[in-house]
Formats: sequence, C-alpha cells, structure tokens
Amino acid sequence: MRAVRVVGYHQDLRMEEVPVPEVSGPMDVVVRIGAAGVCRTDLHILEGQWEEKSGVTLPYTIGHENAGWVHAVGSGVTNVAEGDKVILHPLVTCGLCRACRSGDDVHCEGNRFPGIDSDGGYAEYLLTTARSVVKLDDSLEPADVAALADAGLTAYHAAAKAAKRLTPRDRCVVVGAGGLGHIGIQVLRALTPAELIVVDRNPDALKLALDIGADHGVVSDGTHIDQVLELTGGLGGEVLVDFVGEGGATKENVQMLRRAGDYHVVGYGENIDIPTIDIVSTEINIVGNLVGSYNDLCDLMALTARGAVTLHTQKYALDDFQTAITDLDNGRVRGRAILEP
Repeated sequence: MRAVRVVGYHQDLRMEEVPVPEVSGPMDVVVRIGAAGVCRTDLHILEGQWEEKSGVTLPYTIGHENAGWVHAVGSGVTNVAEGDKVILHPLVTCGLCRACRSGDDVHCEGNRFPGIDSDGGYAEYLLTTARSVVKLDDSLEPADVAALADAGLTAYHAAAKAAKRLTPRDRCVVVGAGGLGHIGIQVLRALTPAELIVVDRNPDALKLALDIGADHGVVSDGTHIDQVLELTGGLGGEVLVDFVGEGGATKENVQMLRRAGDYHVVGYGENIDIPTIDIVSTEINIVGNLVGSYNDLCDLMALTARGAVTLHTQKYALDDFQTAITDLDNGRVRGRAILEP
C-alpha cells in the first residue's frame, strides 16, 4: 500500500510502498483510511520537536487524525464489523490501568499513539484496536469528520472543561479561530450560554467565527487587548481559551483574563512567562488541555451528527501530501486540511 513516511527530521516526507497491516490479536481492527487530517503537530514532528518525546524509530508513517471503513477485525471484536464507517480515537489504550478504568484513557499508562510514536494514517490502511473505533452516524462521512479525531477532540475537551465554569453572565475569550478554534467556538456555543469573544489576526477567520456562533470578533491588530477589556467592562474574561499558544500570544492573553479567571492552554509553541506574584495575587488558574477521551469523542460525534459542529475543510489527494503540508505551514488552509487516499 502507499504510505507517507517521515524519513528524517528537517526533511520532506516521502511516499513509499509498505505492507498492508494485518490482524494479529483478538482485539485488532484494520481500517481502510477514507481521510486523514493534516495537523500542525505534523509540522512540529518534521521540525524534530517530538523526536525525544515520541522515541519513534524512523522511517514511519505519519498521520493521527483518521477515519474510514473497517477492513478486518480480530476474533474478539464485537463493537464493529467489516464495512462499518468509523472515526478513530488517536490513542490505542490498554483498558486496564487506573486512568482507563476512570474513563480518562488519554492518560493511559501503556498507550500507543499512531502517527506520533507508531505508524499512522497518511496511508491506505491503519492498524488500531476495538477500543479506539467509534462508529459513525449514517449521516456522516469519513472525509467530513476525520480531523475531529484529534483537532476536534482537543478543542472539544478544552471547551467542555471551560463550559463547566461558565454561566450566562460570563464572557469567554477565544484566541484563534483557525483549525482548532473554529471547532472550539461551535462546541462552546453548544455547551454554554456565555458570551463568546473571539480574537484572531485574520478578518476572514473572524467572519467565520461570527457565522458559527461567536458574539464578537476582534482583530488582533495591537488594539485587541483594549477592545476585549472594553467588551468585558474592563475586567477581562472569566475564561480564556488559547488555541494559538505561540508568537507572543501567551503574554497578551493574560492581560485579557479576569482576576480568578481560568486560562486554558491548547495551542503550544512558546513558554508562559508570568511572575509568580501575579499568579498568586490574582488567583488565576492555568489549565493544560491535551486530546480528549474516548467518551469525549463519542460526545463530539453526537454533536456533529446533530449539526451543532461542522468541520470546515480543504481536501487534497494523498499524492498531494506535500502541497497540503506546505499550505498549512504557509497559512493557506482555512479550517482543516484533509488527505484522501
């Protein structure tokens, strides 16, 4: 089968022929890939940012946002059958550790992360397990939801955590209305009655944000902090969800956060540098957000089937993987880039 491989860091990806994965264990599931999302983390992988953390042996197949059709199943699989449309939770988990037993399987003590530390879905087939597959509603197609497997799931996880704090009197500042942010805005709109203020440097992204549920759009042009403070009565938002996390955003974002507010970090790429006295004196909370759990993915698929979340995509053939990567790196993708074998 064709597969797009990482052959070296700071090098271009390469298309290669590799064997089709086969079922070897009772809970194995082989999925014929219908679509794979192109994620900014894939760029970070190529830059070598994940080299030490993942420990993956090169070459390997990239791609961690995957959906498709069940191709083959092991003898113990009962939740899906050949031909079923599925989306894949990005982690392969054990089901036995404390985190898995608690429903917090994203922190599984023995997880595997296809596309990060093992072969992923920029390919025609992918090996996963029964614990990672979620059947899709008949109304949904793999190419329309694949990026929800990680980007959408991460945005949902952060938005759902933020929503627990928010009331109708509150303001939530969302920084970034791109690939993750446009999903997070829709989830927040579905889960909370709070006022949503979206900040982005791109006017087109803000237009989309307003179309999908934001109450206010603020262009990040150097006056945006003052504009947000004006919209929040000079106090800042009770919650700020940061889908950027780099380029100086973290320093600015704290200035748009209310005292005792929650700063949810989703995007990453720079350090947060806040004097400890400021954290103590204002009692702000800095909350990290990783990808969501299997149950989070099921909830997100329910919202998607209901029409409350729509993924905006640009689609590319698998052979055009380099164009998709380049477009993402150069800011030419609106929503999420999707590869279709």
